[in-house]
Amino acid sequence: MPELPEVETIKNDLSRKILHKKITSVEVKKTRLIKSGAKSFQKILRGNSFKKINRRGKLIYLELETGEFVLAHLRMTGQLIYQRDNKVIAGGHSYASFDLKLPNKYSYIIFDFSDGGKLFFNDMRTFGYMQLVDNKDLKNILAKYGIEPLTKDFSLKNFTRALKNKKTSIKSLLLNQKIISGIGNIYADEICFYAKILPNRQVSNLADAEIKKLWQGASLIIKKAIKHRGTTFNDYRDADGNKGNFIKYLKVFHRQGRKCSRCGFQNIKKTKQNGRGTHFCPNCQS
Repeated sequence: MPELPEVETIKNDLSRKILHKKITSVEVKKTRLIKSGAKSFQKILRGNSFKKINRRGKLIYLELETGEFVLAHLRMTGQLIYQRDNKVIAGGHSYASFDLKLPNKYSYIIFDFSDGGKLFFNDMRTFGYMQLVDNKDLKNILAKYGIEPLTKDFSLKNFTRALKNKKTSIKSLLLNQKIISGIGNIYADEICFYAKILPNRQVSNLADAEIKKLWQGASLIIKKAIKHRGTTFNDYRDADGNKGNFIKYLKVFHRQGRKCSRCGFQNIKKTKQNGRGTHFCPNCQS
């Protein structure tokens, strides 16, 4: 699933390519992916243009020139792919070369722009969605998100308050978007490793120093992942020829069976926690 760094990368890339360009048509091949109704979605988008692209947690919201907003959530397997001539900007779920033969069988929403560019919303498992909302609805939706790393609200004080009296594991809390927004399975494992804390540790058992280490790790790891364009961009090279990948900096995620890069004594283990693959070092983390 694309997490905060991947979605931030998509937002930044698309901001350089699709803003202030007239949308000439919107094709919707699977109407249930439009939560606000396909007909009204197409009617308002046609002839309109995107003014600005923002992000909250894993949610992208695109502001239209007419004042409405288009929400785009990629969930598990969603992709946003922009194509003009032979240049492609692709972001979201990891993809194969097949995905860039556009449109393909997973291209369910297609935007055409007046300059010949196209934006494809692909989703293999169709868990993602788009939705047209007004300013009031947007504020209500964003209000449900928790504090987010790298924002002014993500202070140690607010982070500590978010953990107070929570009867759950630290990984479950990090994944709860109503408490901490933007962190998914990859970065939750990496943050716990940084803090030397087992992902299944109960929040109520954490010492103040451990809470501070988690808070520091969340900011440092998310910042570094954004710098390297996220983890799911395995084979991606953008329209300017730039390639970025955080995968080589991962310490535990998808490294099961390999020696821990920190202690060198134990192999990284993988278990299931609340149905999620969870990675950790049994020697470094406690």
